[in-house]
Amino acid sequence: MSEANDFRLEGEVALITGGGTGLGLGMAEAMVRSGAHVVITGRRESVLKDAVGRLGSNASYIVADVTESGAAERLTAEVVARHKTLSILVNNAGIHLKELIEDTSEDEFARLMHTHVNAAFLLSREAVPVMRKNGHGHILFIASMASFIGMPKIIAYSAAKSAQTGMVRSLAVELGSDNIRVNGIAPGWIESDMLNQALNADPPRKQKITGRIPGGQFGLPRDIGNAAVFLSSPAARYINGVILPVDGGALISL
Repeated sequence: MSEANDFRLEGEVALITGGGTGLGLGMAEAMVRSGAHVVITGRRESVLKDAVGRLGSNASYIVADVTESGAAERLTAEVVARHKTLSILVNNAGIHLKELIEDTSEDEFARLMHTHVNAAFLLSREAVPVMRKNGHGHILFIASMASFIGMPKIIAYSAAKSAQTGMVRSLAVELGSDNIRVNGIAPGWIESDMLNQALNADPPRKQKITGRIPGGQFGLPRDIGNAAVFLSSPAARYINGVILPVDGGALISL
């Protein structure tokens, strides 16, 4: 295999949760371009169908809510039944909550933890035996800037995303001898309709954020997609247990 092919994903089957929109779709597009077959999953069939129409013949979808009991087992079994294997798992599905701690209910806190942590744990647990049988695999968690820096009014989200970084490190050590790598990506501020709408309505906050980014601009979904492809490819064979910020330098900037 040539060194150029080290950056390709031919022969790989990837499952991306929350893959119909936003960062999930950006990663799906990048992985399809790199030769993988990509299975996206989410709760809304119309969204998934539209996304697959955009992604082309090397993509498919399964309607599923990863927070439901038994969803991880069903998803993994269906992917393997269709494609004989599962070699890349991207734990991307998530929800957000912006509230002061005194306004955050126990149920709300538990719901975020269940979506970001429990569901990712269960899917990873199901994927590992398949990857072990394959002789290789990559599990990718989509963490957050909130995994590293303090932000107000997101106590539940921050706790959940910080828990994911611990899962990355622990699983990387546990599974390394099985040739299964585990990494994470911490996206910075990435262009989206939701981000633009929120920040255009709050110019001081937008200025504060862009002022923290050395290049002064937001990222694009394809920036996260390209990072996901690299970390999942043979080119990253010696990268394990890292959380890669894809943030334009925001984390290291004053």
